[in-house]
Amino acid sequence: MTMKRLFMALACATALAGEANPPTQAARGQTLFFDENVAMHCGSCHSLAGKGTAVGPDLTRLARLSPQAIVVALRSTLTAHVQAIKLKSGGEFPAMPAANDTAKLLYYDLSSQPATLRKLDPNDIASVRNNEKWKHPPSSAGYTAQQLADVIAYIKWVSYGDTKGVSPDDIE
Repeated sequence: MTMKRLFMALACATALAGEANPPTQAARGQTLFFDENVAMHCGSCHSLAGKGTAVGPDLTRLARLSPQAIVVALRSTLTAHVQAIKLKSGGEFPAMPAANDTAKLLYYDLSSQPATLRKLDPNDIASVRNNEKWKHPPSSAGYTAQQLADVIAYIKWVSYGDTKGVSPDDIE
């Protein structure tokens, strides 16, 4: 399958998933993904099926990975996306880089929920380094193996229509 066809198939599956009723496990995962009663729910940084906030990376890229590989990505503290920003005025925060404008550097501050877009003058930044402290919310929020399996089932269903589900045993 060519890349163009793959992207078209993923877009079609995502569009259909946004309009259809998910299988039971994926429905539980959808509820967890967008649960506003949980301060750091997935949808506060990720968007799926046209809902949520697209601060973090596109999760449909992870959907074809094994459940174990997805959990490794979720539990990783050293990520390619999150950086530690130290300010010259003091203070440090975990950040997701955003597009930069002509005069400012834009970062989503992950220490607040929802993530806040901060516009920083380059001269105000003391350092930008790899994240060593921030943990992705499924780890810091204490999701159970079943809850993680449900969220992964939702990601897989939205991304390409998977209806098999994910066993909690498959993520440990």
